[in-house]
Amino acid sequence: MKKLALFVLTLVLVAALAACQEGVPQTIEDLEERGYFIVGLDDTFAPMGFRDTEGNLVGFDVDLAKEVSTRLGIELRFQPIDWDAKVLELNAGTIDMIWNGLTITESRLEEMAFSNPYIKNTQMIMVKNGSSIETIDDLAGKKVGVQLSSASQEAVEGNTILTQLGELVKYDTFNLALLELENGTIDAVAIDEIMGRYIISQNEGVYDVATENFGEEEYGIGFRLESTDIRDEINQILIEMIEDGTAAEISIKWFDEDIFLV
Repeated sequence: MKKLALFVLTLVLVAALAACQEGVPQTIEDLEERGYFIVGLDDTFAPMGFRDTEGNLVGFDVDLAKEVSTRLGIELRFQPIDWDAKVLELNAGTIDMIWNGLTITESRLEEMAFSNPYIKNTQMIMVKNGSSIETIDDLAGKKVGVQLSSASQEAVEGNTILTQLGELVKYDTFNLALLELENGTIDAVAIDEIMGRYIISQNEGVYDVATENFGEEEYGIGFRLESTDIRDEINQILIEMIEDGTAAEISIKWFDEDIFLV
């Protein structure tokens, strides 16, 4: 059923792309004329963009985008998306950018124009408290969970351990993978450290982290390849936010420290 739904969504988005690509905004002037811009995100990706206990959309990237919207003078709208269809959504014009802990990878650079990197991250190995898994080699024969079409999936599939895994299990969201980890259905989850550390801080005594990870990376905002004007404008605003201390204030709110790249 999931595959059928994704297939139908793909057909709809491709049709939308073919029908209205000429009207898709590519410049700041286009966004001003339309009156708003749309940020696509996975609204389960804490602490970057997620729902609080009252269902409100909150998070580090959410706060950043709101401040950029204020400085641009253009209304901001958030659109939760199927992470597996993010590039289709972007190119079809149903969203104008992806701003949600998006890892800059070589494959994604072929599909999107990225902002300047603004945060460092790693793909870490998250396990249940008391697990003996400490290194990548310890994953041999184990069931490892990832989010579908995530940088975590790409990191695991790009490592030689892939052929030695018991199984690589792909979930729609990291939350589903972590639930399976807690229940003991899988042995580990490859996950963004930004999210993993936050989840651990909210669930004391449940999870642990292996000493080895799948490598360092950086986050950026993803735009349509043609939308370099929008990208450049937002890059400039982020630089101003870093220089005037606003970015640091948002970072300290969510991480208790300034983690922005400069």
